[in-house]
Amino acid sequence: MTPAGTAATPARTAADAAGPDTPAPDSPAPDTAEPERAARLEAALGDPFDPGNPHGHPALLRADLARHAPEATEELLAAAGLSAEFVPHGLGGRLTGLEELARVLRPVFRRDLALGYGFGITSLFAASAVWTGGDERQQRELAGVLLGGGRAAIVHRELAHANAVLRDEVSARPRPGGGWLLSGRKDVVLNAHRADAFVLYGRTSEGYGSRSHSVFLLGPGQPGSGEVRRLGRVEMPGMRGAHFSGLQLADAALPGGALVGAVGDGVSLALRSFQLSHCLIPGTVLAGVESVLRLAVRAATEDRADGQPVRRWHSVLAGVFADLLACDAMAVTGMRAMSLLPEQSYLLGAAVKYTMPGLLREDLEELATVLGGRGFDGGPLYGSFQKLVRDLPVAGLGHAGTAVCQAVLVPQLPVLARTAWFRTAEPPAGLFRPGAPLPPLDHRRLAHSGADDLLTAVLVGAAGRLRARGGRGPLENALAVLADSFVAELHRLRERCAALGPAFEPQAVTLVDRYALVLAAAAVLGVWEGRAGTGDFLADPAWAVAALHRIACRLGARVPELPAQVTSALLGEVLERYRTGRSLDLYGTALAG
Repeated sequence: MTPAGTAATPARTAADAAGPDTPAPDSPAPDTAEPERAARLEAALGDPFDPGNPHGHPALLRADLARHAPEATEELLAAAGLSAEFVPHGLGGRLTGLEELARVLRPVFRRDLALGYGFGITSLFAASAVWTGGDERQQRELAGVLLGGGRAAIVHRELAHANAVLRDEVSARPRPGGGWLLSGRKDVVLNAHRADAFVLYGRTSEGYGSRSHSVFLLGPGQPGSGEVRRLGRVEMPGMRGAHFSGLQLADAALPGGALVGAVGDGVSLALRSFQLSHCLIPGTVLAGVESVLRLAVRAATEDRADGQPVRRWHSVLAGVFADLLACDAMAVTGMRAMSLLPEQSYLLGAAVKYTMPGLLREDLEELATVLGGRGFDGGPLYGSFQKLVRDLPVAGLGHAGTAVCQAVLVPQLPVLARTAWFRTAEPPAGLFRPGAPLPPLDHRRLAHSGADDLLTAVLVGAAGRLRARGGRGPLENALAVLADSFVAELHRLRERCAALGPAFEPQAVTLVDRYALVLAAAAVLGVWEGRAGTGDFLADPAWAVAALHRIACRLGARVPELPAQVTSALLGEVLERYRTGRSLDLYGTALAG
């Protein structure tokens, strides 16, 4: 195209859990320094609060108000070759794993979600179907587009429970003499106006089963005949700097080689490849919420001679920090699973996307109380808060994404209850070691099934190890009690979910909510164990106690009162990171400004 069972899992030993190539949980942690490319990008984007910085908050807010992309910053990202991050290493790009990709993208998302999406992350979401099911020629062609600085856009299939991006669809029918004719219209496609290639989910069957759709690669170059029209722009309530517009096809003729995979593979390819976005979206959007926490710390400490927030904000700042670490633990675990255990990552990815939006929205509501009137300020200092509130629903953290993940998880609950919970063996400890080396991501190994439940196995194992440990201090004692409460919740879930029938039951939605929170708790315990013995902040049980306490309260569980030293430990870490310019995520890496 032209550009425009019943038995508990045995407690694992360090050697059993780690596997032959993974460090034991109590060994020194790997270096989690920021990847060099991420550090360079953070430095190039500069101090976000510098009024003279063309990539800072003032410039980004002006572009958002004018509803256009920040041109100078897009030029910077293009010069940095950011599009190469979305192309697998074997095809000439830099993509080797989702965790590292998320860390490279966080400097962008920390400043502007619309920029992160509009410049190119959606190119990965489009291309992932080709990386997963395309042939070598298709992969090379699409890699060439992205490595050359072009963009790919995704044209979704229609879903019954949909937002504007998912409404309407394209149909494809065989062309006499070979190939395909595509017709249809989509009114909301991100970057349709300037995409060099489109990955389209087209209806190839009148039925509504799992074989109803197929995937097609349109471009680069024009179709053999017919028409592809790029329609006018659609203004969105959020992500105002990103360009959404329509796309209309009228008997657009594509060769047989445009079909990705086989006829009817569309749903399967979507389920397999969308796992990437299920973890990557929360794992990058978290950086935007982290920036709001930093703003809240600034608001709570400015004009305070001692640099300490007033007492009423201590639990809010510490609690949101604990939530961010819990969300990061869950997202990073999901992203690492894509490389380490791709055949078993499907349900985990859906659970990450299902759980994190609600937690992050709750955190923003809490931070709004700290910001007070500043939260309504549209100026360069605090205006990014309201921008993030507008952007989050458009960025895939609204009801449609939740419903899709719910549809994945609900049918699996009775299966997991009857076959996996308290039976699955624990995964390698490397799953919970952020920054540790991973095998390269192999898109073709991604599956949309799996009989095991990795995180519940870790929950049961970690609770057993805490229970058996002698000489515990008050924090580890609190952590053991909390871990046992989640194991008890899993027992209750197993009983209720095993009784579900094949037809949909409304109570299944509530059970999915509770199950997903149990998985979040398990990710926290896994990451805390993975840092044991390192002496750093994440090896301290305080953050894990706080995170599990907040999750347990959301479940309505009876939990002990939070030890006083927990809040002080988390608040001290937040303030220290704020003063020294380090990120408020699992990594604590250096920031610009």
